[in-house]
Amino acid sequence: NTVFADGVPGADLLVIGEAPGRDEDRIGKPFVGRAGQLLDRMLAGIDRSRETNVLISNVIYWRPPGNRTPSPMETAICRPFVERLIELTKPKAVVLAGGAPLQAMLGVTGIMRARGKWREIETHSGARFAALPIFHPAFLLRQPANKRLAWADLQALAARLREG
Repeated sequence: NTVFADGVPGADLLVIGEAPGRDEDRIGKPFVGRAGQLLDRMLAGIDRSRETNVLISNVIYWRPPGNRTPSPMETAICRPFVERLIELTKPKAVVLAGGAPLQAMLGVTGIMRARGKWREIETHSGARFAALPIFHPAFLLRQPANKRLAWADLQALAARLREG
């Protein structure tokens, strides 16, 4: 199934994840499984939710076979659509949840080094948007000791959104 987005169109915060998993494919919305539940709690910690002020999507809109990481070809095919979503949404901040969106949108590898450092996404049309790489919630479920780093990243995100 196509899993495009969930949340508030035009929200000032856009979260971009990797790809739909089994639950997302079944339900048709991004981040609805265990990782999605954690993402919702993380966002609630900074007074954000997909019901009021967040839009959530992925770098590809279909579940990869075997639930593998999206291939460079798959992300390249979807990138123009992701860029257009960013341009139409005009968010104050884009959160790149995990290594796959970091690689797909910024051409950077290594989420451990990149997380928590503000960067900039430049779309094909030349528009620029602030982007913050963070750990994917699924990673935090496997490595809960990193939640303190994720909390620091969320605090930086909240401050940036308050600044405007």
